[in-house]
Amino acid sequence: MKKIAIMGAMREEIAPILEKVENIKETDYAGNTYYEATYKGKSVAIAYSKIGKVFSALTATILIEKFGCDMLLFSGVAGGIDPDLNVGDLIIADGLCQHDLDITAFGHPHGFVPEGEVCMPTDPHLRRLAHSVAQKRGVPLKEGVIATGDQFVANTERKSWIAEIFNAHALEMEGASVAVVCNALDIPFFILRAISDSADMDAGFDFDTFLESSAKQSAEFILDMVEAIE
Repeated sequence: MKKIAIMGAMREEIAPILEKVENIKETDYAGNTYYEATYKGKSVAIAYSKIGKVFSALTATILIEKFGCDMLLFSGVAGGIDPDLNVGDLIIADGLCQHDLDITAFGHPHGFVPEGEVCMPTDPHLRRLAHSVAQKRGVPLKEGVIATGDQFVANTERKSWIAEIFNAHALEMEGASVAVVCNALDIPFFILRAISDSADMDAGFDFDTFLESSAKQSAEFILDMVEAIE
């Protein structure tokens, strides 16, 4: 039976998931808590990584290597930079890039390192499954590039630059590092984000206001994904 990793960055992003799963077993490891459980007959391992690329890469690796997960689903919130994205909208990543990765001084494009790639694709089967779930739920689901960086973007100039350079639709702080880990370990992965703010000058206020409701929307969708996985 497949074992599915479910990740978030913050406690708020996995709390709605932990409320719905059964037979929870907690394991403290490497400064974090991991929850093994079942949902609708499926075996899952759940954790929030803490914010940022380093912690998310560590947590994804542990879920795969120590807890034996065969695929990874990420549930969380993001800032929207596509003007068509509003608070509460759901977006899945077809690719993820690191907007703060910069060795352009050596002639490389933004977001690139040798033996890497600017944009890491997500699993196409899981994306198709997500669209099927969205149709059954009767909710709109957008798809596009999500940009990751170790900074909470709160100004329009930086937002516009990221949108232009990477053709990105949303911003967050973990997805691309999870993508690097899963790609290296040959693990199918999927990144879902609910828009919690507009990544503009008011982002701090909006984030605090809408984090809980947006995280819940993303978590409910992820659980429907788990149920649909065969």
